Amino acid sequence: MPLLLPAKRTTEVTGEDGLRGGSDEEDGGCGIDGSRKKLRLSKDQSAVLEDSFREHPTLNPRQKAALAQQLGLRPRQVEVWFQNRRARTKLKQTEVDCEYLKRCCETLTEENRRLQKEVQELRALKLVSPHLYMHMSPPTTLTMCPSCERVSSSNGNSAAATAAARARAGAGAGAIVCHPIDRATST
Repeated sequence: MPLLLPAKRTTEVTGEDGLRGGSDEEDGGCGIDGSRKKLRLSKDQSAVLEDSFREHPTLNPRQKAALAQQLGLRPRQVEVWFQNRRARTKLKQTEVDCEYLKRCCETLTEENRRLQKEVQELRALKLVSPHLYMHMSPPTTLTMCPSCERVSSSNGNSAAATAAARARAGAGAGAIVCHPIDRATST
């Protein structure tokens, strides 16, 4: 019967500094009570890691090794710090996005309620007095006075004159639009 060897322990612990590890053999063993020792970064080490992260959120193996050597850490510790920092960044961005979407949802829900109320009011108004709508002309109908039509036809550009008259019309639906005759063009 073959001899069974104990499996390599691979517990993961996340410390205050955000590092979590792989196996005990990789990370330097255990503490006295069998728990893993927690890596404490100095303020300088944390500052260098943060600056490096701002420059490059993902490191290639050469950058990782150089940074580890500069900080006196193992490359695996630098790698794990960067993984955890990316995870924290992603989580914070997700929280920001969630808050933004909640506000958008609240705004749209309120807008929807307001519009539904407006539709109900318009439907109620239409049911109460449908004869009012029958006598009104469409909102885009304009009536021009004869002098305006003469000016537009004497210029030979009735479409442009009509468009200009509509642009000047601030009176609303069914308004008669007039403008003074330009003496230079009418003579």
